[in-house]
Amino acid sequence: MIENPPSGRRGAAPPEVRGSLDLLFRRRAGQLAATLTRILGIENLDLVDDVVQDAFIQALRKWPYTGVPENPSAWVLQVAKNRAVDILRRHGRWQEKRDELERSILPQLEAGRVFFSDELDDDQLRMMFACCHPALSRDAQVALTLKTVGGFGVDEIARAFLTHKPTIAQRLVRAKRTLRDKQASLEMPATEDLPAHIDSVLEVLYLMFNEGYSASAGDDLVRSDLCEEAVRLAELVAMHPVVGGPRVHALAALFLFQAARLPARVDADGELLLLDQQDRSLWDRALLRRALEHFWLAARGKEVTAYHLQAEIASYHALAESFEATDWVEILRRYDQLLELDPSPVVSLNRVVALTKVEGPDAGLLALDALREEPVLQTYYHLFAIEGDLHSRLGRKHEAKAALSKAISLARSQPVRRYLERRVRELETEDTAASFELVDLAPLRSSTNRG
Repeated sequence: MIENPPSGRRGAAPPEVRGSLDLLFRRRAGQLAATLTRILGIENLDLVDDVVQDAFIQALRKWPYTGVPENPSAWVLQVAKNRAVDILRRHGRWQEKRDELERSILPQLEAGRVFFSDELDDDQLRMMFACCHPALSRDAQVALTLKTVGGFGVDEIARAFLTHKPTIAQRLVRAKRTLRDKQASLEMPATEDLPAHIDSVLEVLYLMFNEGYSASAGDDLVRSDLCEEAVRLAELVAMHPVVGGPRVHALAALFLFQAARLPARVDADGELLLLDQQDRSLWDRALLRRALEHFWLAARGKEVTAYHLQAEIASYHALAESFEATDWVEILRRYDQLLELDPSPVVSLNRVVALTKVEGPDAGLLALDALREEPVLQTYYHLFAIEGDLHSRLGRKHEAKAALSKAISLARSQPVRRYLERRVRELETEDTAASFELVDLAPLRSSTNRG
């Protein structure tokens, strides 16, 4: 989503123009930023951020009247390049960047095409590793990379961290200042330095995929472009001779097991379908085969990471012949192991669903009670959605309705809100309280919930 969209007397952009721009921004903003930052230097990261944002705002202002251009990527690149040149000239820095800027961008503009997918693969990885600089804190690395490479808005990053927007805004300002002070380069780190970056890179990919799999806000539940990009980059990193290996293969397997189910996560109207409601014949078998290939490669090492365990949990769901055939006992065991490696409140909350399937709603509510005071969960709708489900299973319609109403007030995703609102209406009209499956309502969340 384009942040701070322009306002004025001309009115809002038509939905089709706004939709085209949002899609273009999702797919190309990070790639465009990566190329411009490589050319202009990471010391100009603020400038790059500004010119990319300005280019999309210009499109939002002009396209409703001129129409969407034949090649919108080239149009945005041209506007961003012109704006960068103006600023550099104003500050007397144009000459030193001119040759590289023209050598990299002008041939694409003259050809009338922008070769994002091939040209920028390495640029994006360099940008990810550069933003995950060891001089920054882990949270700052992840936030900066999501903003610069992933095209995430500050509010989206705040939701990924389960924290507040001003906290993320301050974190980004400090991160950029630190990189400038350290004169960090956008080059790939030396071979011996790569391992110092990789944990944050993988966490960024995890959060990118999470946001694509179950968007934290907006009208669409699924953002396939983010999922595809996270998968692509994870597979590239998995094959890297230094930082690739079993745990990256485990992350790629997790993504692919989840992505295989995307075609069945919403109905024809874009409404949420939970795991027990999905048509498994729609699941992507080719992606499942790729997931299994990465899963076997992940098993080659001796280390068992949180990504291994999450991939295994996802495999139990993805490979079960039916919802009823799901092996909940093994899933619960994997959650117990996961909590030993990653004792986060969000993992504990997801475990409650598996515990309920094995031991019943009373056990689930008891486990949920132990999590109520966790600060990071106070604004996490999933906590209250699960509580509503458990009360519903026990026939407590009043308690179920109260918990679901709280979940609705916290949910920013419109498909999730509509699903929960339907459940409240059903509770009000049914003679007995009906249970509902909350599995797949939200994906596993990373331990990045430190605020």
